[in-house]
Amino acid sequence: MTISDFTADDRYLPAKIDTLRTVIEPTGTGHVSVPPVFDPTALPSEIDLLVIGGGINGAGIARDAAGRGLKVALCERHDLASATSSASSKLIHGGLRYLEQYEFRLVRESLAEREVLLSNAPHIVSPLRFVLPHDRHLRPAWLIRLGLFLYDHLSRRSVLPSSQRLDLRLHPAGIPLQDRLKQGFMYSDCRVNDARLVVLNARDAADRGALILPRTECMHLERTPTHWQARLRHQSGQTHDLTAKAVVNAAGPWVSQVRAMAQNTPPASCRVRLVKGSHIIVPRLYQGDHAYILQNDDQRIVFVLPYTTDTHLIGTTDVAFEGDPADIRISTEETDYLCAVVNSYFDSQIEPSQILHTFAGVRPLYDDQSNNPSKVTRDYLLDMNGDLALGQPPILSVYGGKLTTYRRLAEQVMAKLAGCLGARPPWTATAPLPGGDIEHGDVDGYIDDLLHSHPWLPADLANRYARTYGSLTTTLLQDTHSLDDLGEHLGDGLYTREADWLRTHEWAETSEDILWRRTWLGLSAAPDTVAALERWLART
Repeated sequence: MTISDFTADDRYLPAKIDTLRTVIEPTGTGHVSVPPVFDPTALPSEIDLLVIGGGINGAGIARDAAGRGLKVALCERHDLASATSSASSKLIHGGLRYLEQYEFRLVRESLAEREVLLSNAPHIVSPLRFVLPHDRHLRPAWLIRLGLFLYDHLSRRSVLPSSQRLDLRLHPAGIPLQDRLKQGFMYSDCRVNDARLVVLNARDAADRGALILPRTECMHLERTPTHWQARLRHQSGQTHDLTAKAVVNAAGPWVSQVRAMAQNTPPASCRVRLVKGSHIIVPRLYQGDHAYILQNDDQRIVFVLPYTTDTHLIGTTDVAFEGDPADIRISTEETDYLCAVVNSYFDSQIEPSQILHTFAGVRPLYDDQSNNPSKVTRDYLLDMNGDLALGQPPILSVYGGKLTTYRRLAEQVMAKLAGCLGARPPWTATAPLPGGDIEHGDVDGYIDDLLHSHPWLPADLANRYARTYGSLTTTLLQDTHSLDDLGEHLGDGLYTREADWLRTHEWAETSEDILWRRTWLGLSAAPDTVAALERWLART
């Protein structure tokens, strides 16, 4: 692609070439650079679809719509994945416990999507074996066996092994557990870098022509007989007006506020139920790459998950939440709860003083009137108001959903909007996300090839690059022959070439964006690294 490839019809690529850092990066990525500033003169005034919300659902919908040839814009008030979508348990899973609530359709769909994501994003989605210790005074063993049988057979598996029964007195998984636990079960699910899943969907949407606008809030939304009128405001204070044939409200915890903002529309017919989930990160409790799923006598479950090489992630809690979703943190009661559940199973005991980091998120679930927050459905509901044929351009609001099922949710959204935007075939099931086109999904083999072609690259850095950027690591490292070619070392394995990639291609602007949402370096980054990164961002 050259500058001459940009025409007046390229309405979703900034019209002014000087608003781009470059058209194609010096590293030859093939991606159009991210505009460094919000420039109203370079933005379109008419689009097909406006997506409000830059979490996993919004990014997935924008990607799906852009791939169908629609003119799409996505606006997000803060950074991409800055709320619920970066505060998950980092799992792609069917939801074993949802079987108890008879949500067989949701589990079946989730299990099928697990296979899709394993195939399309093997660099950020990987298999994970779970150990479920059996506590005799809780769920009976026959019930767990039945649930695992259904889990194994509700959807086709091509990669993950089936479940099995364990004698914890003989299996290595029983070593860190208390002696009272004699038997257990093992089954498969997957882990994921949740924030990167969002960013990669947004990146692919942009590569297919969508306009991605982080740090840009929708301030005004008004329905006319033929279209929606929207006013967007960037954090710089600049504004831009545009029209859209349809609007998708994927604002997550703020879905009700966005829906109420839509003028000339009746009140929403659905209600959102906010449920808070909190997590703690602690030093490693055991050796091995497997996870544990722990039952508690209140019928909730707690995961103990591998996080970094020397830490475990523990969560989650399910508690009702009624405050401001922008101001959320773990409570003392939640911390004590998570520690108590873990301490009831493991020989190694943990205390709040050992916690390295915490995070909390709000799940915007569809209010099914359940009395127990942990039993509120994780299924999604798509509430559409309007019919273009009746002079009512549609607004579709997304309630609920899981990280795992975002792609199918996006397909359902496009099916509902077909009457307004045209019926075009789905395409995302077999389309790799950026960096996911690794041969046979063999990330370990790709890392071996990477080390062979770049013998100067430290193994731990090669591993992190490959499991963050996938096949795009080859492009990131293009024309490099030594560590010096990666630029200034800011500390903790972060070089300025990578930081510039994230800023130029993935909308990162702050140290928090880079260290916590584009990479998982935040937990290990020393204060000097953070300071060096912030100095670099300030001067470049």
